[in-house]
Amino acid sequence: MVYRKYLYKGLALLSIAGLLVACGNEADIPGTDGTEENGNGGDNGDDGNGTDDTGDAGEDISLTIMQGKVEFNAQFNELAEMYMDDNPNISIDITSVGGGTEYFTQLTTRFSAGDEPDIFSVAGPNEFEQMAEYLSDLSDTEAAAAALEGTMDEVTDEDGKITALPYNLEGYGFIYNMDVFEAAGIDAEAISTYEDLEEAVQTLDEQKDDLDIQAVFAFPGAEAWVPGNHLSNVFLTHEFDENVNTAYNADTVEFERGDEFKRMLDLQVDYSIQPVLSLDYSQQVEEYFSLGQVAMIQQGNWVYPTLDQMDPDFAENNVGMIPIPLEGYENQLPVGVPNYWAVNSNKNDATIQAAKDFLDWMYLSDEGKDFVINEFNFIPAYEGYEDMEISDPLSQIVYDYSERGETIGWVFNGYPTGWTNNEFGPNIQAYLGGEMTWDETIDNSIEAWESLQ
Repeated sequence: MVYRKYLYKGLALLSIAGLLVACGNEADIPGTDGTEENGNGGDNGDDGNGTDDTGDAGEDISLTIMQGKVEFNAQFNELAEMYMDDNPNISIDITSVGGGTEYFTQLTTRFSAGDEPDIFSVAGPNEFEQMAEYLSDLSDTEAAAAALEGTMDEVTDEDGKITALPYNLEGYGFIYNMDVFEAAGIDAEAISTYEDLEEAVQTLDEQKDDLDIQAVFAFPGAEAWVPGNHLSNVFLTHEFDENVNTAYNADTVEFERGDEFKRMLDLQVDYSIQPVLSLDYSQQVEEYFSLGQVAMIQQGNWVYPTLDQMDPDFAENNVGMIPIPLEGYENQLPVGVPNYWAVNSNKNDATIQAAKDFLDWMYLSDEGKDFVINEFNFIPAYEGYEDMEISDPLSQIVYDYSERGETIGWVFNGYPTGWTNNEFGPNIQAYLGGEMTWDETIDNSIEAWESLQ
């Protein structure tokens, strides 16, 4: 398998593939439980309600950042330290929220309390609508001009005003242990249909003692977003024409492919480490997969930094990823923009400009681009990376699928606000716990969707 490839025309073809009409939400994708903070600076540079008009160029400015991807929290703080070293008048304080804490709830709570961050992440039409009054115009940023075609459609209004900047591109599927598959005599790349996957799973299960694994899967049933956002997206995206706004404006959801969804869920659960309802994300990635205790997990390229921290050699040389099989759309990987950066319009002009300058520097400076590729392990959503190498095999796979146009869109950010975490996800967990039939799970989830619209 080729792990290194130059970034060039392939990323620009993403818009042609049509996958960026539906952008994804990683606010729910955790790397650890709870909230991670690093106090690099002081207060947010105003009086807490955005009324401070002080601030001239070169004055001391404190930038507070709140974002929902904890898996690159340490690297993000390191990059902020580099920026502060070069800009001693700027201090940066980062709060990364994920795991057992819902990011967007924490964000809106801070705004309600008057403790508003200067830079924050948003994802999907629900969050953009709720935060519309706080979104600065970022049309004049260098990053906006460098964003790849198609990545800004979601955040550009009818007048051409750009209100946010993309984090990166991401994709997900089944991440597998290459050595285990090889030892079992399975060619992962030949798995295309559900039947192919089921046969491979049964083969792995029959040989698990010889393969020295505890189970085929580690399915984190404690995490509502794994089945409720990512798995469901595979079986709902075509119901909404792969368009997040179509999902957002839909009065109901029909679960046209609910039977396929059920059998894929059941397959993972039946062949997983047990009990699945007490298994969380960190156990799935750190305890079981990275230590070779299971053959595969349902996750995306964002897990690479964690795998690299646990075992660099394993992460670099022994992980692959294949799509979740879907009849009629075989060998297509879900790829999209997970999050966008927004700048708080309530802040004074100097703080807003400092926030824009930091975002431009992060994605377009030589130092920032090196971090984006090699430390964040991002697939960049910006031009200017043509001569740089993708830093990890999982991101390389996402890039390759994108370059070939073998992708499906993300619509789960168009789900009604709170539906996944408060209704659909808990319904799935009730099904997994034997407290609800599948028909009841679907019926209750449809009713909840309609009541939230």
